[in-house]
Amino acid sequence: MVFNPLYIVWNFNPVLFSVGGLDIRYYGLMWALAILVGAKFFDNFCKREGLPSSVSESIFIYGTLATIIGSRLGHCLFYEPQHYLAHPLAIITEIRNGGMASHGAAVGLLIGLWLFSRRNKLPYIWSLDRIMIPVAIGGAAVRFGNLFNSEIVGSVTDMSWGFKFVRLYRDLPLDAVPVQHPTQLYEALCYVVTFGVLWWLYYRRDTGVRRPGLLFGVGLIGVFLTRFFIEFIKEDQEAFEQGMLLNMGQLLSIPFILFGIYMIWRALSRPAVEAKPASPGRKTKPARK
Repeated sequence: MVFNPLYIVWNFNPVLFSVGGLDIRYYGLMWALAILVGAKFFDNFCKREGLPSSVSESIFIYGTLATIIGSRLGHCLFYEPQHYLAHPLAIITEIRNGGMASHGAAVGLLIGLWLFSRRNKLPYIWSLDRIMIPVAIGGAAVRFGNLFNSEIVGSVTDMSWGFKFVRLYRDLPLDAVPVQHPTQLYEALCYVVTFGVLWWLYYRRDTGVRRPGLLFGVGLIGVFLTRFFIEFIKEDQEAFEQGMLLNMGQLLSIPFILFGIYMIWRALSRPAVEAKPASPGRKTKPARK
């Protein structure tokens, strides 16, 4: 990476190391980090609320598989349905070529959490509220992975913090490479802010207990409203999006935004629940007035 008073030259090698013919990329490392952070947070939630360790252990299985499968299927069905419906095995065999969608990950995670909640006899809303905290910081990690891959880039800009993604224009001299918005960093920053708000609500206000559904709603708004607005300065990911008033990412974000608004309204319109132990041994601080 080279800094220039008018732009940043980004020529980051996305491959961490290679084993035989297999490239291990920073993008995969960021996904692994997001999953491990999520498991660590759930372990902390269970300890804080007096739940057995088996609960936190099972979220790793349900959450990880559901997120990865949903993310892959989401890309294949939302962005390239003609190709993958005609070649269904390519969903698996071409995974090394990339193709993961955050909206698909969200749908997959919702299903996985429903199964997790049934397995552990927990209220579904309990799981939804708590998953949003690691989802926010995990989303930031994945966007850094996109930056390392020089993908999901923004439109041309004259801002001094714009990036020249050299690896996308290998046949052009540096002077001819356009300066573009680093939209991956914009999203990552917004997700970090969302994480901070959710962390404060859960750990300082005990909102996860007092206002069921509020954390989930705030998380949906923080993640998908961010995605909706930043899409306006992103390059289209697929050719079919050209000329669309709202691209696929925005259209898929709208239901999550509306659901987030509903969950916030629902949580705030009901009387606050007293912060009682979820099970014997739960330790929690009283909510601040």
